[in-house]
Amino acid sequence: MAEDITGAASINDGVGLKEQDRLLPIANVGRIMKQIVPPNAKISKEAKETMQECVSEFISFVTSEASQKCRKERRKTVNGDDICWALATLGLDDYEVPLKRYLHKFREVEGERAANQMRANGGDSSKEKEDEQYLFKYSFIGSTIRSRCISSETFTV
Repeated sequence: MAEDITGAASINDGVGLKEQDRLLPIANVGRIMKQIVPPNAKISKEAKETMQECVSEFISFVTSEASQKCRKERRKTVNGDDICWALATLGLDDYEVPLKRYLHKFREVEGERAANQMRANGGDSSKEKEDEQYLFKYSFIGSTIRSRCISSETFTV
């Protein structure tokens, strides 16, 4: 049985999970991949599925390390700093540095936007915050994949 972040045994140890619950949506993975290749290039279904598996496993690997840190510190929430720490701990410094920079910018923009929202109408901006978190997650992943593919020149069409 797997443990959740609180250390309690979890009934769902990943065996009973549906593939769609375990993996990132293939449409999102394909969209990110398309940003790298020339406009007239095509990406096979097999390539998208392979990348989907790899990216999902990578995210699980890093998140697991960050989760263990939080458990040791008796915290229930994994934050961006924990992910940066996990990347560094796992020897993925090439990813940690840009993520720290991106996280800092994101927090600045988020703070400014929240202040402007409160001034404008004093209303609830939870929907906007969800949208920003979604954009942050997928734009960082996409920009990281792009920079790794372009810099290593391992991607061929």
